[in-house]
Amino acid sequence: VPKKLVTTVSGCADDALAGLVACNPGLRLLQGHRVVLRDDLPAIRGRVALLSGGGSGHEPAHAGYVGKGMLTGVVAGAVFASPSVGSVLAAIRAVAQAGAAGILLIVKNYTGDRLNFGMALERARAEGADVRMVVVGDDCAFTTPGKAGRRGICGTVLIHKVAGALAEAGASLDEIEKKVMAAAKVMGTLGLSLSPCSIPGSKPSFQLAEDEMELGLGIHGEAGVRRMKMLPADEAVETMLKHMTDPSNASHLSLTPGEPHPNPPCSSKSTGSESHPAPYPAGSSVVLLVNNLGGLSCLELGIVAGAAVRCLENRGIRIARALVGSFMTALEMAGVSLTLMLVDEELVRLIDAKTTAMAWPNIVMGPATTRREEVPAPVEGPRKPQDETGTGLGTARVQRVLERVCSTLLDMQDKLNELDRGAGDGDCGHTHARAAQAIREWMRSRPPPAAPAQLLSALADVLLEQMGGSSGVLYGLFLTAAAQSLRGRSDSPAWADAMDAGIEAMQRSVSGAVESQFPLGIQIPPEFSCIPHRYGGAAPGDRTMLDSLFAAAQALQSLRSPGADPLQVLVAAVQSAEAAAEATRHMEAGAGRASYIRSSRLEQPDPGAVAVAAVLGAVLE
Repeated sequence: VPKKLVTTVSGCADDALAGLVACNPGLRLLQGHRVVLRDDLPAIRGRVALLSGGGSGHEPAHAGYVGKGMLTGVVAGAVFASPSVGSVLAAIRAVAQAGAAGILLIVKNYTGDRLNFGMALERARAEGADVRMVVVGDDCAFTTPGKAGRRGICGTVLIHKVAGALAEAGASLDEIEKKVMAAAKVMGTLGLSLSPCSIPGSKPSFQLAEDEMELGLGIHGEAGVRRMKMLPADEAVETMLKHMTDPSNASHLSLTPGEPHPNPPCSSKSTGSESHPAPYPAGSSVVLLVNNLGGLSCLELGIVAGAAVRCLENRGIRIARALVGSFMTALEMAGVSLTLMLVDEELVRLIDAKTTAMAWPNIVMGPATTRREEVPAPVEGPRKPQDETGTGLGTARVQRVLERVCSTLLDMQDKLNELDRGAGDGDCGHTHARAAQAIREWMRSRPPPAAPAQLLSALADVLLEQMGGSSGVLYGLFLTAAAQSLRGRSDSPAWADAMDAGIEAMQRSVSGAVESQFPLGIQIPPEFSCIPHRYGGAAPGDRTMLDSLFAAAQALQSLRSPGADPLQVLVAAVQSAEAAAEATRHMEAGAGRASYIRSSRLEQPDPGAVAVAAVLGAVLE
């Protein structure tokens, strides 16, 4: 049974509502019932009251949409279970007694919800209340919907918003019912799941293989229409939109396409030169709602949202508004749903109307597009020319060495990632591969300088700009200091000095307000002058990349001896670095992310130390 962070399985729905109300002063619980109401019930006197609800497990639906400008109240059932007739009736009575000028029930099209809300409606009418019910069915999954009709899913949230704005503006029950029913007919939703979900205390309702995804499943884990092999996000979104708008699908949403954009469908590739989009052709105008089904990361959700906007734009569809977030979930299900509502100016105004409901995104509203003009990048001022009197290594030789380094890092990507997982991160290989790709791209754009100081300085710039992570900064510090130490020098001892300077730069405590010098009297580059603490905070023996660097530096001290053979010294330095990297296997981590992990769990060498040793070895080959 999957782990759940609950107090008790039986009380989880009540506890969730109690927590929501405790943190939101605009909400109140109805005594004796799983009902949440607006705190300002007297304010609805003379206005239409809106009630909705359903099973728990779809948070923030439904209680998250209670507030001025949206719902007056909601009735919650147990997890994935319809609320009782008695609780629905109690909610109706509460708003009727507050002076509501009519009550509209907004119900998702599930048998249990229709029965319980419907029975409560009949009983309330028998008591003299003016109650209506709108049943929302927005699911586009099934090409031939059965007798039960289309399921009500995330599009229901847009109906809450439209109805709430109308009610807040003082519209009559007849007008709200008519406009809400019209809006529900021009709306469609489709879900896509990468994983199942599980009710607290129970096993998952279904299983998906590691390489599978399911199209069209419901918000309770009900079966969808098709299982597919995993697709990239842009292809998955294209598949969803095609299914939603396919005329052969009886539950499809009809969109009028405009002139397609010349970019490839759903492609995230851009030339970077696009400015303001051209006027839209006569295509449909929609509100897009990108909904996290519960367990999708925000990173993935943003990728899906961008792909959806591109796909629609490429069909000539105008995205009047795009809303992205968790609106109606299915517990921890890793998945997403897309909702489209055809809109005119009035519906857009209703979507934009203000609300105090805590789960509605209060953001700046406007059309969505992937073609916004980018802010121009700041132009870097001309650099002071660096005089270089040292003997160069030869451009062709430099290219061969750098290519070996890049190939080595790319070949080690998976190994470094695996070593790094012991510290709970697992991206060391990706980071070094990013550096290798950046160096290759840099070499393709211009010949690398042959002079050692200029070469290391240029490499520092590339890594600081492209590599990322803590490794990018540390390598940048090392190379910057080493380059300044080498300036104007070409003798063998200069390389030992450069190694020492680089290591000291990684260790040294620097404050822009107090310290003004790099090691060996080297001026701190402006980009580092504001860093107030030790860059790496590490020392030899702390199980970091510094262990390999320090071991190599010790071996390079021999370059200061007259008559030393540089090649033999370099061989010794590489061997020392490799031995030091292996020795980190038995060290207690004293710095970096690994320092948070118990030493007993760190049974492999440090990936940063391994990477440094490999780079030095590639230079030697």
